[in-house]
Amino acid sequence: MTDLPEKTCSIDRLVTHEKLVAATLDGRKTQQRRNGVYGYPGECFELEGVKFQVTELRRQKLGEMVDQDAHAEGYPNLEVYKALIIRMHGGMDWDLEHPVWVHEFKRVEDEASTV
Repeated sequence: MTDLPEKTCSIDRLVTHEKLVAATLDGRKTQQRRNGVYGYPGECFELEGVKFQVTELRRQKLGEMVDQDAHAEGYPNLEVYKALIIRMHGGMDWDLEHPVWVHEFKRVEDEASTV
């Protein structure tokens, strides 16, 4: 890889929550924020037999997030996303300076179906 850090977890763990899997399969979720690196650009993962490819990996501070980012995470707005994250991670504060890794991905169309 280039100057990206080593992975902290397997790409298969990138999107795991049932509702987020459904949002990804429906095309409503195209990003996943994690504290560590789960996948590199070009790397693929599958959800229920559907293939997805990481298209970008970048750092972002929580305070830089806007509604568009929350929407790409599969949520209607930043306030809903923020409330859920705080609820999921008991005792966590929403630290505006906290850096996360943004994994952007897209569905990989089956090349055989386009022939």
